[in-house]
Amino acid sequence: MTLNPDTFFGGAPEVNASAPGRVNLLGEHTDYNDGFMLPVATPQRTMVAISRSGDDHFHFYSPNLDASVTFARDGSAPQGFGSYIEGCIRLVQAEGIEVPPLRVYVETDLPVGSGLSSSAALEVATLRAMRALLGFELDDVKLARIAQRAEIEYARVNCGIMDQMASSLADESNMLFIDARTLEHRLVPLPADTELIVVDSGVARKLAASKYNERRAECEEGAKKLGVQALRDVADPSAVEALPSPLRERARHVVRENLRVLEAAQGVSAERFGELMNDSHFSLRDDYEVSIPELDALCEALRAAPGVLGARLTGAGFGGACVALCRKGQAQQAAASALAAYDQDGRQGRILVPVPTDRKDHDEPV
Repeated sequence: MTLNPDTFFGGAPEVNASAPGRVNLLGEHTDYNDGFMLPVATPQRTMVAISRSGDDHFHFYSPNLDASVTFARDGSAPQGFGSYIEGCIRLVQAEGIEVPPLRVYVETDLPVGSGLSSSAALEVATLRAMRALLGFELDDVKLARIAQRAEIEYARVNCGIMDQMASSLADESNMLFIDARTLEHRLVPLPADTELIVVDSGVARKLAASKYNERRAECEEGAKKLGVQALRDVADPSAVEALPSPLRERARHVVRENLRVLEAAQGVSAERFGELMNDSHFSLRDDYEVSIPELDALCEALRAAPGVLGARLTGAGFGGACVALCRKGQAQQAAASALAAYDQDGRQGRILVPVPTDRKDHDEPV
């Protein structure tokens, strides 16, 4: 039986908090290579409500999954959505902060499995709720670091930090430039007179079952063979051509993707930004091999639609969604046109995120 918050808590919760998902425009698979990236926050968010449990157990519930998790104070949550929340709790405790047993209610309008980082939104929203309830002083970058560790150590996904930084610090109306090594970050405006739209391929992405960890290991091996700490440190892009396949292709994508991000973050025309997005997708398809035929077909349909400047997969790949940069006022029509072509073969695409067009201008570090 699906529960509402009042039923789950036996009244109103003590604290509510939320965090957005993210759409990545450039900088895919660069974060775990100490690289650069440009995500934006989604309008859709994950909401977490919490209260002290009043007993010696943690209780988690998600109406989206219609799933409950209960475990003792000195026990552990089973694998699943509860592992993300437990990770946040245990890592806050490791900071020397006393965390009592909690009741945690999670609700989201983020589409799960579409590559918009619902897991990072869950982690950051949980940490924000705990910070509000318990009054500890950890800033938003520290929360992102803890959220990343929760995913790695408890959900067993060896992720970079982009998703957590975006959920913790990104703006719906601007790109967030992130340096994964230093965590320098600043808001960067999108090209003038453009808007974004995200379209789902209809193929659910399952990160833990994908080759994400394999790609990370290949990048680390490539960096080792090139004698650098991370692929971000490759000074001459042509140096990667000496690597054996597939390390050569993986490194080629990362090195060139970093250059695309650095160019875009300096401010380029809408047309050039669209070209960079297209190049990013082709690189993810051909060199990093994380695209699938459905994502390729959807991007092709989007690029052919009137008003679209560029399109690429967003998220780790292996399913999920594509994002398109469009002329202002033309995104919805472009997406509808693309879906009409894409769905002719029996596919089931859908529009996920029309990003707001009324953007604030930010160019200073957050």
